[in-house]
Amino acid sequence: MLTATDRYLARLIAVPMLGTLVIAAMLLVLDKMLSLFDFVAAEGGPVSVVWRMLANMLPEYLSLGIPIGLMLGILLAFRKLAMSSELDVMRAVGLSYGRLLRVPYIYAIALALLNFGIVGFVQPLSRHAYEALRFELRSGALGASIKVGEFTTLGKRMTMRIERSKDEGRNLQGIFVRAVSRDGQSVAVTAAQGTFLATDDPDVIIFRLRDGVLVNDAPKYKTPRILSFSSHDLPIDLPQIENFRGRDVDREKTIPELMVIGRNPATPDKLKAEVRANFHYRMVEVVFMLLLPLAALAFAIPPKRSTSALGVFLSIVFIVTYHKINQYGEGIGALGKVDPIIALWGPFLLASGLVLWMYHVIAHRPGGQPIGALEVAFSKLGKQVVRLLRFGRRRDPAAADATGQGAA
Repeated sequence: MLTATDRYLARLIAVPMLGTLVIAAMLLVLDKMLSLFDFVAAEGGPVSVVWRMLANMLPEYLSLGIPIGLMLGILLAFRKLAMSSELDVMRAVGLSYGRLLRVPYIYAIALALLNFGIVGFVQPLSRHAYEALRFELRSGALGASIKVGEFTTLGKRMTMRIERSKDEGRNLQGIFVRAVSRDGQSVAVTAAQGTFLATDDPDVIIFRLRDGVLVNDAPKYKTPRILSFSSHDLPIDLPQIENFRGRDVDREKTIPELMVIGRNPATPDKLKAEVRANFHYRMVEVVFMLLLPLAALAFAIPPKRSTSALGVFLSIVFIVTYHKINQYGEGIGALGKVDPIIALWGPFLLASGLVLWMYHVIAHRPGGQPIGALEVAFSKLGKQVVRLLRFGRRRDPAAADATGQGAA
């Protein structure tokens, strides 16, 4: 049963945790959105595909944002308790740090299970869907092959240029089309307006042109034939678009699929190394979340009579650095240089030892402060910076007086 103190802690953790998670996800989305807009615009695709691609990237961003949100949520909650002396009161009435971590561990276990579902099942499928959208944009399957104001090649024998597009592509203006048949016969068409129409054949569309001129030429013609028209239907054979690959990449496989491939004796050694590295990378990222409540508590509590926020900064550095080390471990494990178990679980054991030592210092040593030495060093550095700034301010008036006397 949760006590009033547990419910109070749960509220303190929830607000910064959710806020950090949303902010981290939005920052990653905004950063990716700019590059996606550039990519889609360069490929001539519809703007709506950007939102579909971002939706497929959300699981990956959540898998990164959830650990950061959990760490900062617990850290800021305990920091608030420490700064307001409420933590001292709770300790005085007999609540140990182990008892106070009950609610943080409820959050940690729930979010670890959620993250496991994301990285193990949702993220591989969404990554494949994202790559499929990129492939369709490049191949023209999303209507991205015809670009306004540029010459576009359809297949091997047709070139098209459109000056303006209105009503989301339903009204095209300033049209030029040139097609060459296999026997050398060519057709060049200019028209004021045009519209694409579907046919019963999925490989053929009709380009209905209005108010234009058609020039037909062939080797057997002495002079080209010219025809003015008010309406003309030009059939266009759509280029063949090859199908997108299946989920052949290890990052696009779910956890059960990775286990099946890794245990299959027929799997090539190179692929087996990549699969094992990716599997252990996902697992170690999830298990590491169970250490975050201990690390957050150690970083949260500043020294007495201090308002330093160094622990907040160090917590972010710690979690981001560990994530990058895991990425490097996955890379060398996939290359087969180091066994993935050593490359990924080795740093995990080192990080676990560091976190457990920090928790032991803060929880079981009277007045213990695991980052106390860093607090002192940064405090001295801050004082030196303040002195330098004050020294610069004192010299400015003197320099101004000297300049004034020289001018006089």
